[in-house]
Amino acid sequence: MSKHHEADIAFIRSLAELLRETELTEIEVEREYGEDDQLKVRVTRQLQVAAPVQVAVPAAAPAPAAAAAPAPAEATGDAADDLARHPGAVASPMVGTVYLQAEPGAPSFVRVGDQVSEGQTLLIVEAMKTMNQIPSPRAGTVKRILVTDGTPVEFGAPLMIIE
Repeated sequence: MSKHHEADIAFIRSLAELLRETELTEIEVEREYGEDDQLKVRVTRQLQVAAPVQVAVPAAAPAPAAAAAPAPAEATGDAADDLARHPGAVASPMVGTVYLQAEPGAPSFVRVGDQVSEGQTLLIVEAMKTMNQIPSPRAGTVKRILVTDGTPVEFGAPLMIIE
């Protein structure tokens, strides 16, 4: 570390606090104090991502409203990694909060078993007070919804499986 040891420690602590306050996951900073005197810092943290969930929908009869609630699936870290590598996985393009419907009380954009077309809105990820519609990257059938409404997601986290 540079000769500015105490100031550098305070600076690093303030970066860590900034991560906590803004819900960012990583900050990287480089300070130049002069020739051959610099500080390079990268502060990261891991957010807890909601466990994937699976929604069961009967094939023959319409589901009652109470049965439409997602039930948490038992997933380990390995299972979550497998879902992220699934060829039909739709990954989150950003860090944010997931919303499955346009507004509270409105119907979900999609449900398990729905046929979707390429470009159709699947859900919303709110990031920095901006509502970002997440389009389907392909046409197919929604096989699994891996997130619950109002939960935080990381960049690259699997959101849905579409086959």
